[in-house]
Amino acid sequence: MALVTTSQGTSSDSKKFRGYRYDVFLSFRGEDTRKTFTDHLYTALNNAGFLTFRDDNELERGEDIRPGLQKAIQLSRTSVVVFSKDYASSRWCLDELVMILERKRPPSDHVVLPVFYHVDPSHVRKQTESIGKAFARHQKSQSQEKVKGWRKALTEVADLAGMVLQNQSYGYESKFIEKIVKVIGGKLSRTPLSVVPKLIGVESQVKDINLWLQDGSTDVGILVVYGMCGIGKTTIAKHVYNSNFRSFEGSSFIENISETANRPNGLVQIQKQLLYDILNDREVKIHGVSEGLRKIERAISSRRVLLVLDDVDHMDQLDAVLEMKDRFYPGSKILITTRRERLLKAHQVTKVHKVGTLYYNESLELFSWHAFRQDHPLRGYMEYSEKVVHYCDGLPLALKVLGSSLSGESIDVWESALEKLKVIPNGEIMNKLRISYDNLQDDHDRELFLHIACFLIGRNKSHIVRILDGFDGCNNVKMHDMIRDMGREIVCHESKESGKRSRLWRHKDSFEVLREKNGTQTIQGLALDMRMHLANRSINTNETVLETNAFGRMRNLQLLHLSHVRLDGCYANFPTRLRWLCWLQFPLDSIPVDLPLDCLIVLEMQHSGLRQVWKGIKFLPSLKFLDVSHSHSLTEIMDFSLCPSLEELILVDCTSLIDVHESIGNLERLVYLNLKDCKNLMMLPKNMCMLKSLEKLILSGCSNLEEFPVEMMKKMECLKVLDMDGIPISELWPERSSTILSSFPCSLVELSLKECNLSDDAFPTDLSTLSSIQRLYLSRNPICSLPGFIKGLRRLDKLSFGCCEKLESLVGLPNVHELVDISGCISLKKMTYLSPELRCPYGVGCNWNLVEWEYEYKLEPIDRVDAEMIKLLGLSNLESMPAVRMHRRNATRDHPEEVPVQGLYQFGIFSTFFTGNEVPGWFSYKSTKSSISFIVPLLHASHRIRGLNIFATYAKVENYNYQFFTPIMTKVSNKSKGLTWIYEPIIYGIPGDGEDMKWLSHWRMETETILQCGDEVVVLVIARFPDQFRIKEFGVELVQEHQNNMMTSTQHNTKSDPHYPCVIGGDLSMWEHLPGIYFLHFSKEYIEDLRVDERGWLNCIMMDSHEEDTDKEEGQEDEPDFTIARMRAASNNCNLGRWKVLLTAAGFSFTLVLVVWSSISQKKKRH
Repeated sequence: MALVTTSQGTSSDSKKFRGYRYDVFLSFRGEDTRKTFTDHLYTALNNAGFLTFRDDNELERGEDIRPGLQKAIQLSRTSVVVFSKDYASSRWCLDELVMILERKRPPSDHVVLPVFYHVDPSHVRKQTESIGKAFARHQKSQSQEKVKGWRKALTEVADLAGMVLQNQSYGYESKFIEKIVKVIGGKLSRTPLSVVPKLIGVESQVKDINLWLQDGSTDVGILVVYGMCGIGKTTIAKHVYNSNFRSFEGSSFIENISETANRPNGLVQIQKQLLYDILNDREVKIHGVSEGLRKIERAISSRRVLLVLDDVDHMDQLDAVLEMKDRFYPGSKILITTRRERLLKAHQVTKVHKVGTLYYNESLELFSWHAFRQDHPLRGYMEYSEKVVHYCDGLPLALKVLGSSLSGESIDVWESALEKLKVIPNGEIMNKLRISYDNLQDDHDRELFLHIACFLIGRNKSHIVRILDGFDGCNNVKMHDMIRDMGREIVCHESKESGKRSRLWRHKDSFEVLREKNGTQTIQGLALDMRMHLANRSINTNETVLETNAFGRMRNLQLLHLSHVRLDGCYANFPTRLRWLCWLQFPLDSIPVDLPLDCLIVLEMQHSGLRQVWKGIKFLPSLKFLDVSHSHSLTEIMDFSLCPSLEELILVDCTSLIDVHESIGNLERLVYLNLKDCKNLMMLPKNMCMLKSLEKLILSGCSNLEEFPVEMMKKMECLKVLDMDGIPISELWPERSSTILSSFPCSLVELSLKECNLSDDAFPTDLSTLSSIQRLYLSRNPICSLPGFIKGLRRLDKLSFGCCEKLESLVGLPNVHELVDISGCISLKKMTYLSPELRCPYGVGCNWNLVEWEYEYKLEPIDRVDAEMIKLLGLSNLESMPAVRMHRRNATRDHPEEVPVQGLYQFGIFSTFFTGNEVPGWFSYKSTKSSISFIVPLLHASHRIRGLNIFATYAKVENYNYQFFTPIMTKVSNKSKGLTWIYEPIIYGIPGDGEDMKWLSHWRMETETILQCGDEVVVLVIARFPDQFRIKEFGVELVQEHQNNMMTSTQHNTKSDPHYPCVIGGDLSMWEHLPGIYFLHFSKEYIEDLRVDERGWLNCIMMDSHEEDTDKEEGQEDEPDFTIARMRAASNNCNLGRWKVLLTAAGFSFTLVLVVWSSISQKKKRH
């Protein structure tokens, strides 16, 4: 994803341009300081040239005070808040403070400076002393919500960097005021960067970097923002800088460093700008880089600074600034943007943030802003817009340039532009992208880039490293289409004649050059796929046979990629410098002996007609990679002593191959051998044990091996990966399964035994030789339980049992760091771990019978559910409950299954679904609105809160179409504690036509850190897919219990829950998506992988947008004390011999159930 801009930028240098009217807004308590301290401060600020607002001078007579103040705050660049002894006594001041802090919220650059005038900041932060007394008075006359807002504002402002009279200038007010004016001057001189506010696709990325900058650490941190040209790195850095620079004592944003560094004395200019910024616009003379480093060291060692180094592409540019990293003041942060991957490990980088391309919907929105000045295409332009978006492939630069160039144009112009783009890339985009190419280190790097852009995109890194000396990149080389096109355009501009260009990748150009035999020594690479050429041209079949002498003049040809090409003639004059020859569908039965391959490093001849690789002797001293896969006629492989440098040998699907030449044991450098699907291979050479460098051996599909070389396998001391999928070990060697498994070398880190017909008794109890295993794949084997040896594996990253259809239990799973795959295990019923901390991510699907998963959930028929829970929820006549149609999220049945009523335990929540119209009687308040809010009443001293009971009734909509949609989602928020739990049961009932489905649940919330008296609670129940289901009503009750009963019942202890600590009140950190917000059962990784359009419902429910439709008593906000008083009275006067007390809580009739053992028995009798 990427950050993008969608409107014209703004300048921060002019108050008028920014819409500012004032430099400073003064907030103060008039009765305390209007004629004394504040008046002196106001005069000093104005004398210093800062236009300052204070209410008595600036508000016109008769103007409404609140709108006037709000407008003045909005038109001010900074606010100075003077906290005096009675500041908090004024409602006016407190409201003003709330408005000031709202003005400060991002993306605003408004600065707030608190000044503590004879007031301790801790008293403001904690609302004690005089401020506490003022709030005691406010508590009686103001709404709880307003008081809460004031408290929050005071806490927030007290945490800002402020100025305290007692701590500065020895209490002398005049000197104190001078310092305030100086601080304001410094803050106003450090202005935000020019950047537009619109963010598309990177809100979370900007937030992540902001959190890193604001982590409070005293370590000196370096973060690198890495990505291709035009992806939005600089814009991300600017937004982040603007949001944080005022929190540092010094800051500097140095843009276009790579460009500046290339100018005369460029590194010195960079150092000068850094010092100028940090030292508040003071010019510093520097005569050389070394001198600049000394002066930078002095400047950064005495203050906490934020540095942003934009577009760095060489180490010397970092060295000119960061060579003395250890001298930075504690807590300083450095942010670097770069296109160069090699810089990611430079100068003790602590964090890397890679910026990717935009998703489709984000791309369309960005393009629309530039093309149509709105977030979607105009009518009639959607089809064309989609084509442009597809062409841009998520690159913000391209979307912006093309959107702007097509803005206001007719459909005809759009059609013409799209046709042109198919042939000629947009010049403006190419010119900007070419900066990356021009800034490559040297000509060698530029040549490597062009080779990759024209021929090697998508190839494995190891291949490219062999083909191109000096290459360094990722495992599979990827390149954005526009970067590729930019590179190819550079080649096209070398000459108007194809034969005089360095690289020919267009099949038409290659064919014409070979047919006309007009190639030159300039050509370094050529690709020709006759299928691609013939598909676009009607051509005489006689012309499809080309001649070898067409290559005669291409003396510098190094890269040759042919497919379905036939060449006639001898190869004596063929280019001698070939490093890579890829010839798919090679037509001959052997490679011609006269083909000069002395320099050849990589030879690929997949799907060839080869019967033998060579006839006679052919010495290949440089060959490192040989792939003749899918050559079905190949019966004889070569004498490997003729290619002593071979490192990788791939013989996949060579179905006529019966054995491998014994000389393979002489390949001392061979690290990779792939014999997959050589189905007629009968023997492996015994001297394979001599392959001391072999790290990866793939034998999967070699199902006709007569003997497994046990002794050979034991001696492969360097083997790390062994793949034996599809070899029926128990069938081929029924008495030797355990011996074979025990023969695997201890060096293995990955073992794949999929579809090997291994049952439980095939595994030895002790496989200590596999102690280094990190990835173990046992899919599609007839095992029934967890093989015992797995419990002793301590380094597992991945463990797969996929489609083990007889597997019934996995008891005692060890620690698996990355993934356990149980998808397709249709008989699996139970999963447990050796300990709670060993939980791990998992892959699921079709696990219809999985009813018990430790720390996740437990599912059982309602008649087996704990009797106490049944009584607690008021359920009865369990035996007569009709079966219900249920669906489970981790199963993929086409239709819901009809089963007896089930009870589900998950996250400390018990749920059940049943049909019918009857709802347990104690839900005396039932709402048809979105949510219910209430304040937890005070309880009798002998009682404790047990939790909440929640029910909902829902039905299908008229045009319901079953598609695995979850019917309901529940959100419980404790507003007072800032905690929210969002929950969807993993299994749920699907109502029939004209039928109501009931969901009844108990949420265990027994600790005071979760729920206690006086807390404000909001419960929300919604249909996640309202086009499929509708909520008819729901209800809530607060459940309390006599503490003696709670102590005698282990069922009531949160820590006794079988799923502890994965319960409310335990450790739910893996489901905490924002501070205090837990989306139960949906991991952070799952949410991050959602497309933007899929996140809408998630953001909606997390951001409280549904809570506006809430049932609460009219006037609740105005009389909070009266409401609490009623609760207190009701609670104190309750009769503990009874089991229900009706209360009015937060404005509605709310049932508070006192669950005591005696009353439970009475309730049972009543039912």
